[in-house]
This record gives sequence, structure tokens and C-alpha cells, in this order.
Amino acid sequence: MAAKWLKDAVFYEIYPQSFRDTNGDGIGDFNGIIEKLDYIKDLGCNALWINPCFDSPFKDAGYDVRDYKKAAARYGTNEDLYRLFEEAHKKGIHVLLDLVPGHTSEEHEWFRQSQKAVKNEYTDRYIWTSFCFEGAEGYPYVGGESERSATYLLNFFKCQPALNYGFHKVTKPWQLPENHPEALATREAMKDVMRFWLSHGCDGFRVDMAASLVKNDDEKKSGTSAVWRDIRRMLELEYPDAAMVSEWSNPPLALRAGYDMDFYLNERGNGYSTLIRDYQNHDGEDHSYFKKDAGGNINRFLDQYLTWYEDTKDKGYISLLSCNHDTLRPRYNLDEEELKLAYAFIYTLPGVPFLYYGDEIGMKYLDIPTKEGGYFRTGSRTPMQWSKSANLGFSTGNSEDLYLPVDPSEDAPTVEAQEADPSSLLNTVKAILKLRHDHEDLQADAPFAVICSEPGRPLVYRRGNLILAVNPDGNAKEVKTDLGKAENIFTLGTAEYKEGTLSLGAQSFAVFNV
Repeated sequence: MAAKWLKDAVFYEIYPQSFRDTNGDGIGDFNGIIEKLDYIKDLGCNALWINPCFDSPFKDAGYDVRDYKKAAARYGTNEDLYRLFEEAHKKGIHVLLDLVPGHTSEEHEWFRQSQKAVKNEYTDRYIWTSFCFEGAEGYPYVGGESERSATYLLNFFKCQPALNYGFHKVTKPWQLPENHPEALATREAMKDVMRFWLSHGCDGFRVDMAASLVKNDDEKKSGTSAVWRDIRRMLELEYPDAAMVSEWSNPPLALRAGYDMDFYLNERGNGYSTLIRDYQNHDGEDHSYFKKDAGGNINRFLDQYLTWYEDTKDKGYISLLSCNHDTLRPRYNLDEEELKLAYAFIYTLPGVPFLYYGDEIGMKYLDIPTKEGGYFRTGSRTPMQWSKSANLGFSTGNSEDLYLPVDPSEDAPTVEAQEADPSSLLNTVKAILKLRHDHEDLQADAPFAVICSEPGRPLVYRRGNLILAVNPDGNAKEVKTDLGKAENIFTLGTAEYKEGTLSLGAQSFAVFNV
């Protein structure tokens, strides 16, 4: 059963390098997050996901962990991170850290020991073949860089050797079964890491590449799922309020594996991509549902979403997000009016939603060179834009020292400017999130049903005793439906219900209490 506090949770994802720099070195830090906790709370977010902040050589922006129990010095000390937990909790904000269980940095001490020719307790902490000239057959691997006469498997980039959780189906002598003592030792080592941070005030974890643990797994990820169910049992016994969200994007598998939440991630052509990123489709045109007059069809989303929702609604939560550090920002192809409707929809669906820092003001995707393994994703990781002061309020340091450049455009959106504008995207996001918090029928576990999803008509859906409707089109639309004595309690644009007809103005969204 999911942690109870998730029922009314709205998460704010922070890429710590780029959120707020308090010491002028050009890189965001823990103290910067602490400084902005009131802003996050006022926004309507009551939970945080902080991208990797452990010691790392930062060849992959911290997803190459060198020491799981040590904070990266660029952000501060362990004590600073403990203080962040404490200050967040005082404001009713939970904090998830980013856990990378499938691999470490090649500079991690475990791997240094595993590379040695003489057998030791870490020899099988990673996956090695039997000989220096034996490849891994179907898996990426590296050879020729270790004292040990063997090649080792990678989990992603070259700098990320795969930790050994065993193989579900063993086909080679060097492959350990998933129940081998050395594979179980890896699992226990990861539990130890989790206990360490939970004991210091962390509230749980977002889990990177959650499906990648056991190799040669079956289609149902039976081996990897067994690992996570075992970890879930540990959490239930020792930290029952802890929560986990998986980077899996397969809720039927992830939630049955013991996760509280699973991300519905942007993958080319899937349901989520059709809402706001359908420029990735096969014909090169943008048919995103929330792009005005783009010919989008909400059923391309609903067909997948409803299948997952019906299958998992009593097992955990599907988590939709505005964006994340791996995805082009939604401002790439949607203007602010289109974003208002997209956010109104995302943040009134069931499950536990996530908001990526800066999306609440419509920060743009920047076309800039790669940084720390970001490649195309780097343009979505630029500094938060607080004000029109130097470096857009992110840092008092020299502009050339910034982790990444700030948006140089004259119309770069800022928190300061949008807070002063009642009709801004920022204030609209605040209003939507307040609506969600104020109405239990809009929270994670309230029922959901589609009333109308006909192409060319408004989308109309029910959450408990509330009826919601959205029209992303550039023309007014109507739908015939009986809403009884409906009371309009929230509107973007124009909306009216009268005598069995729901009328929505161009680009509008409305909520009715029935």
C-alpha cells in the first residue's frame, strides 16, 4: 500500500546544479534549495525530488555515483543535506533523493576493488566475464582497463559499470543466478544505502533505471521485480512512511514490484507524448493535443492511460509530469496559454504529479552544447530564472562561471515578473494546485471516469463529485451532457453549463461541482 502522505502530494523536481547558488561559485547548492522552500510551498508543491546529489566525478551529471553515503561537495556537506530534510519537514514538505541502484561510477571504491586480480569481497559486486578477451555477448562491455583478466558489463555510459544482481536466465559460466550469495550481497548493500539516508531524514527515493537490475530477465521483469519486492518488505518493516517512485514507465509491472508510484514518461509515440510533445511523431508534424488547432486526439493518450489506470488503481499511483531533466521543456512547442490548459489537465488527474523546476514560469529549452553527459537534454537543465538581476537571480558569481548559461533572451520569464501578473502562468499553476489541495476529489486516489472524448468535442471527465472539461481548440465547442445543478468553481477562459449543454470558449478549462 502506498505511503499515506502521497494522497495529497505534488512533487517539485529540482536539478540542484541549476536551482539556486548561494556561495557565488556558479553551481546551485543545498542552501539554495533551503532558501527557496517557502517559494516551493507557496507554489503548491509539498514534496521534492532532488536529482543525484551524491559524491561523483559528474561524467553523467551525478548519475555516476562515487560514494553513496557522501554528499557532493559542489552542493555542500552531509550536514547541509540533513538540514535540508529538517527545514523541509518543518514546512510540511517531504524529500525524495535520486537513487541509482543499477550502476556506480567507475571511480567507486567497490569497483576499484572489483578490478583487482586477487579475489576479495567486491570481486563479484559487478558483472565480469571469464577472460580478458571474452565479450559479454549482447551487453555493452569494457575490456583492457583492469588488472583483472576479464571484461565488465556497462549499465549505460562507459563510466557506469553494472552492479551485479544476478541473471534471471543463466547462459554463460560467468553469469551468477539471481539468488547467488554475491547477487544477494549487492541487494543488501543497496538496502544499506537506503537505510543510511532514511535514518537521516530522507523520505524515500526516485529510482533511476529501476527495471535494469537483474540481467537476462523475462518480459515481466520477474527477477528485477523480486528484488524490489524484497526491498519493499524492508521498508514496510523499518520505514513504513518511506515512498519510492520508479523510472520504469510501466505501471502494471512497477506497482506490482512494490513501488508506490511509477512515472508515465515521454517515449516517442506513447500516450503521454501525444499530449504535449507530438512533434516527435512519424510524420514530423506537431499534433500535440494541447497545441491549439493542431488536430490532436485525446484518445491517443486515453487508450493507454485508461488501460494502465484500471489495471493499477488499487496498487499505487501513475505519476505524470510537466517535464524532467531528460526531456525537452514543454515551452519548446507550446505557448503559455497552451501550457495553462496542459497543466490544468495533468494536475487534476489521479495519481501523484510532478512539476519540473522552471516549468511553472514557462522556461524555454535552450540550444546549447552538452554538459556532463547531457547532450540534447542539457537545454532543459539551465539555471532557474528568479529575477531580472544578474544571472537572472540564480547566482551572484561571474556569468562565465555558471554551471550552464542563463536564457539570454529579452523575454526570458522570471518568477519576480510573473508573481506580479495575476494572469501569469505561474499564478495559474498556483491556482490549479490550490484547487487540487482544496478538493479531495482531485487528489491521488479519487475515482476517475471519462464522460466525453469525442474528436472535435471538449474532453469531459469526472473526479468524484466534480466534472472537469477542457477545450484546447481555437474555437468554442459544445457537448450535450446532463450535469444536473452544476456549479462552476474554477475556469480558465470561458465556460457555461445550461439546460444540458456544456459550452466552452476557445482554449478553456472548467471545473463544476455536481
